[in-house]
Parts: sequence; structure tokens; C-alpha cells
Amino acid sequence: MKRTIYLDHNSTTPLLPEALEAMTPYLTTHHGNASSLHRFGREARDAIEVARDTIADLIGARSSEVIFTSGGTESNNFALCGAMAGAAARDRLGIVTTAVEHHAVLETAEALGRTDHPLTVVGVDSYARVDTDALDVAVGSGTAIVSVMHANNETGTIQPIREAASLAHARGALFHTDAVQTVGKAPVDVKAAGMDLLSLSAHKFGGPKGVGALYIRHGTPIARFHHGGAHERNLRAGTENVAGIVGMARALEVAHRDMDDCRRLAGDLASAFVNGLRDRVDGVRVNSPEDALPGTVNASFEGVEGESLVLGFDLEGICLSTGSACASGSMEPSHVVQAMGLGDDLARGTLRFSFGRGNTAEDVSATLDALERLVARCRRRAATG
Repeated sequence: MKRTIYLDHNSTTPLLPEALEAMTPYLTTHHGNASSLHRFGREARDAIEVARDTIADLIGARSSEVIFTSGGTESNNFALCGAMAGAAARDRLGIVTTAVEHHAVLETAEALGRTDHPLTVVGVDSYARVDTDALDVAVGSGTAIVSVMHANNETGTIQPIREAASLAHARGALFHTDAVQTVGKAPVDVKAAGMDLLSLSAHKFGGPKGVGALYIRHGTPIARFHHGGAHERNLRAGTENVAGIVGMARALEVAHRDMDDCRRLAGDLASAFVNGLRDRVDGVRVNSPEDALPGTVNASFEGVEGESLVLGFDLEGICLSTGSACASGSMEPSHVVQAMGLGDDLARGTLRFSFGRGNTAEDVSATLDALERLVARCRRRAATG
């Protein structure tokens, strides 16, 4: 049977065996509610706090600064909504973000913008990198929070978050980063980078889906997000996902242990793919910069529809995407490539290839073979109407 090639690691990663092993007791015999006082409850509470210590240590935080959530989308909503509610007492109402943020940030910011919170969206260059001079102009004395993602989920572009955080703090604003694509894949130190708030999600680094965390720097004014109980430092009510939290912590440990090797592998495969792409396919633009997050290649092809290519690849046993998984099904080109200034033709013919753990040089070769065939076929069909 032909081996399936998975090139969608920016969307989600396969669950690490070590994470599954760590989770299994909490899915079977260790079934206590962490808020219960009996031995099963105490066992669950201990497991959560050990996981909290582990995750905090791996991102350079204190344990008390890590709040567990259901994933990156909730963490981003929590960061922006909670910070805006907390900033009201300081007479700061403004939000500044970029045009290429994940929908979980952009749509939350837009919703807040409809409730008397002025929103400024800063543009980017042709590789989706934010202009820090434009960001400097956008952040003013009335800005409550600045949100700039660490690495773009579609292009892999790494943003200048230290500079962005410094700009925000110089104006008295909070700084949030959506680090969903980088935690577990690149070094992240919340203190060194000047983070006030940082979002992460387990399934991006080999952990389970449906669990994530929000780092909240000690002293950051933020309002509670969920009501109904005193869970998670009285900020996020709801019974904790014990198995998911334990699996997330174990996955992050393994991701940090293997980070150098995984970054080298992903980077080498992506470089080989880009070189082959440029040699074998005409009318292509590589949208990911050379210093992108290792393993991410975003490319646009003239005269083809990206969704048609994705379906063609799927029939060949190769899994990839046109962009963010959260926007799948939309007929509109990605907001990221639109913000980069690509014309409609290139924007609609954009694919994202994201390499990771388990991929090989043979995967690169097979994908290039399929790509050459599929692009030629799509262009012939377009030419004949």
C-alpha cells in the first residue's frame, strides 16, 4: 500500500507516543476531578500542577503565570478580551494588531472594535513581516494592548516580537503574542522577549487537540474569562482536562528535547523542496522568507486554483493545505496572502507545505513529482476552458 505523506504540520501534528503514554492513566484508571477533595481528586490536582510547573519552566515563566485553556483560539480570545476588560480602569481602549494574525486574534479584535475599542490593523511587507515603523506610529497613549504573532501559520514568517513588545511598553500598553506556531518548535522565553501574554496550543507540538495555555505575566491586569467556578486561579472556570494537560506537558518536554534535530530536519527538507520547486515548476512565487520557521513553505502558482491542487494531492496520498485550517472551506483567498499584496491569480493558487517529524527526503521527491504533474494538468484544463 502506498505510504501517505503528511505535509500539514502547521495545521496539526501527530500525537507523540510519549504524550499518549502519559495521558492513558488519566483516560482510564485515574479518573478523578481535580476539584474533588478525595484521593482521586488530589491525584488529578497533583498531575495538573506538575504539568503546570513543566510548561512554565520550558517557556521561562512562573507556574502561577500559566493558565490552562481549551487551545490557541481560546487563549487568544482570553488574552484580548481579558486585557481589554482589565484596561478599562486605566482609560485605555485601543487595540493594535497586524493584518496577518490568525482569525482567532483578528476576529476577536474586530468584535472588540465594534464595542467602543478603537482598532488599528498594521500592514505587512511582501513576506508577511510587520513594519515596526508603522507599528510605532500606530501605538499611542490610548492603546491598551498590542498583539503580534510570533510566527505566521501560513508563511512561517517570524515577526520582530521583541521590538514590538518594546514599542508597546514604551507607550504603556500590554503586549500579547500568539506563539501557537513556535512553542515547541523554536526557543521561546517569555521574560527575555518581554511578553505580558502568550498563547500556546498542544496539538502544534505533538500533544493532544483541545488543550492549550495562556501565559499571563505576574501583575498583568486581566479580567476572568469564564464564570462558574474558581478554577485556574479564579480566571477560567471549568473542570480541567487532566489527561490533555498531562499530555501537553509531556509533549512539550519531548519537543524541547528533540528541538534542534527537528528544526534541522524540517529546515533541510524545506530547503530541498524549495530548490526543487524552482527548478521544476514555472510560474511559481515562494512566499516564505529564507529565515522562516523551519519546515514552512508557502508558494503561489500562476494559473491554478489552490483547492484543486489540494484535492489532487489528496488523491496522490499527499496531505497539505491552502493555508490556515481554520479558514478551510472559504472560497476567498487567504487574508494573509492578500495582505502581502499578491494579485488574485497568485492568491488563489497558493499552497502551504509544512514539514515536520516523520518526513523524509523521499517525501520531498514524491511531492515534487506530484506537484509537477498536477500543476501542468490544472493549467491545461484552464487553457482549454
